[in-house]
Amino acid sequence: MTARPTGLRARMVAALLGLAVVTLGLLVGVWAVFYGVLSFFGLAFASRIAFVSTAVTLLSIGYLEYRHLETIERLADAQPVDRETAPVLYETTTRVAAQLDVPVPTIAVSERDAPEALAVGFRPESVHLVLSRGVIDALDERDELEAVIAHELAHVRNRDAIVVTAVSLPVVLADGLRSRIDRIDDPGWAAIVTVPLGLLSTGVWIVGRTITARLTRVRERAADRAAAEVTGSPAALASALQRLDREIADTPSRDLRDASGVSSVSILSLEPAEPEKIMLGPEGDVEPSHWSLRRRLHRLERFLFETHPPTDERIESLTALEREQ
Repeated sequence: MTARPTGLRARMVAALLGLAVVTLGLLVGVWAVFYGVLSFFGLAFASRIAFVSTAVTLLSIGYLEYRHLETIERLADAQPVDRETAPVLYETTTRVAAQLDVPVPTIAVSERDAPEALAVGFRPESVHLVLSRGVIDALDERDELEAVIAHELAHVRNRDAIVVTAVSLPVVLADGLRSRIDRIDDPGWAAIVTVPLGLLSTGVWIVGRTITARLTRVRERAADRAAAEVTGSPAALASALQRLDREIADTPSRDLRDASGVSSVSILSLEPAEPEKIMLGPEGDVEPSHWSLRRRLHRLERFLFETHPPTDERIESLTALEREQ
């Protein structure tokens, strides 16, 4: 069934409310740990000191995490092109940008075979549209390439980059706190703080990432719908998604790992459907004893954290839109 705009908005509001609750839980939880320890030692003004400790801890973690993040453009390893070097691509992008009423982005092309298509940049005026050679070569039909570009520029119109970055704050903070606690080999007496903080941050990371994944799925569906409306051809985007999905299935796991840094913002997830299996034994013909468990855990991880709706569901929604026209 077609995902109606009201349904998409309802799911987005529910996800935002869930993330607000998770953020509040992280703040209260960290404060409670500090307050409990300070009160145990009988320190005066325990609540105030706990408040300051919470603020300093989370602000420091946030600063360190965002300071060390690599830019998506660098991860994509793409080079800018212009009207002279890519006339068809430039003309198509310019037309779609005008239809969506967004500035014409800087167009960059990656030489990777993995089918990557993404628009990066917090402000519409500074957006880079990144397309891999795998996408350009796979979409030999011009209307399919136009539909993919429309999908990515719809994200720009909807300001998805800044929205998703903002709502990912609790996940970033929890992951940063958790990773730094894990680096402590012998916490000693500090374990009375690090152990509860470690458990809290792990729980917040799992719940927050799950909710964020649900939100990004909703925004992918919204971009699909916007692209179908602006191009007037839902079938073109459906065909492009189907073609790119086949390309991903045929892409070696090694190449997908290289592109994993941009998977969450590409038009389709670049994560392999199954974990890579390394056979054991002298002849390399013995299946690892833990393989069945590893495969189940991988599927659970994809169910919880997958940032894109299943491709067949997206195609089904676009096909329904096509029938409505």
